[in-house]
Amino acid sequence: MTTVISADGTPIAYSATGTGPAVVLVDGALCHRTFGPSAAIAEQLATHHTVHTYDRRGRGESGDTAPFTVDRGIEDLAAVIAAAGGSAHVLALSSGAALALRAAPRGIGITRLAVYEPPFSTEDGQRERFVQYAADLEAALADDRRGDAVAHFMAFAGMPSEMVDQMRGAPVWPLFEAVAPTLAYDAEALGASTGAVVPADTLAEIAVPTLVIDGGASPELLRAPARAVAAAIPDAEHETLEGQTHEVAADALTPVLLKFFA
Repeated sequence: MTTVISADGTPIAYSATGTGPAVVLVDGALCHRTFGPSAAIAEQLATHHTVHTYDRRGRGESGDTAPFTVDRGIEDLAAVIAAAGGSAHVLALSSGAALALRAAPRGIGITRLAVYEPPFSTEDGQRERFVQYAADLEAALADDRRGDAVAHFMAFAGMPSEMVDQMRGAPVWPLFEAVAPTLAYDAEALGASTGAVVPADTLAEIAVPTLVIDGGASPELLRAPARAVAAAIPDAEHETLEGQTHEVAADALTPVLLKFFA
């Protein structure tokens, strides 16, 4: 583990593995270097790339400096890219994709961008649900009810209430609670005030080669945003991984990435 200092002085922890052109992975909600899909993806990409995984602020071994803004999250990614040599391909998953998509037009050294199922909203009902979710999340975190914040997130993601109740007693639950405040950071990256509407104006400014990926077995509420994002980015590619869900398997994703990043 190595630490890089972001623009506001926050230490950001990252790890590098492999040899070759640099790739930076951006995790989705609740995940970090040692918890989530990044480790498996990094291991497979490392056959051809130097892969940098990092703990987004407030997670793992990274610091956190209040108040959070999307710009701070972009600065963190920029700091990791600078540590990787000043330029890098980027893979971003789920809500991490929302952050990377907002970062791509900023000139921070992203050379190629691949995103998997950025969970924006494409329908009015979805936007209304997201606004309510963001309000419930803010209220829970303001009262330091971290467990409730995680439960709100899981319910919003579609987990039945009885399963959420069971998860509260699982050994992994304290790990979720530890990073619960960062759920608000993901909500901001998606656009809490807009209901997570696809940021078409920002996406239209992306000038780097971009690949938008979704899973063929994912629900339409995740696949539709992928199509909308691809349509909004000039010359973006769109690819569907048949049989994959939002919890994409590294074995299915990595061959597509290796081809795109080559």
